[in-house]
Amino acid sequence: MRKGTVYCCGEKAGELVRDDEGYLFRYDPLYFADSSKPGIAATLPKTRREYRSKVLFPFFFGLLAEGAQKERQCRELHIDENDHFTRLLETSACGAIGAVYVAP
Repeated sequence: MRKGTVYCCGEKAGELVRDDEGYLFRYDPLYFADSSKPGIAATLPKTRREYRSKVLFPFFFGLLAEGAQKERQCRELHIDENDHFTRLLETSACGAIGAVYVAP
């Protein structure tokens, strides 16, 4: 099992986990309790329930680089191009466009 911390506007918003069943996302209880904090994505609205998926959630997949940038990141960081979760953990905090990123 591997985990990443999801941040929104620099604040811990939740946790993303990859396990034998796939992926799980859940909001941090403190982030969830603050009604002024938005959901991180329209497809992942704030709720107490855990979100599960057999594949990486499309929202998180959308944070990944593509094309030449993807190839360069994978080559320099020695990451398999098909290991989307590791790429997300290792690269999204360094150059994410937008308010959300994932850190190991």
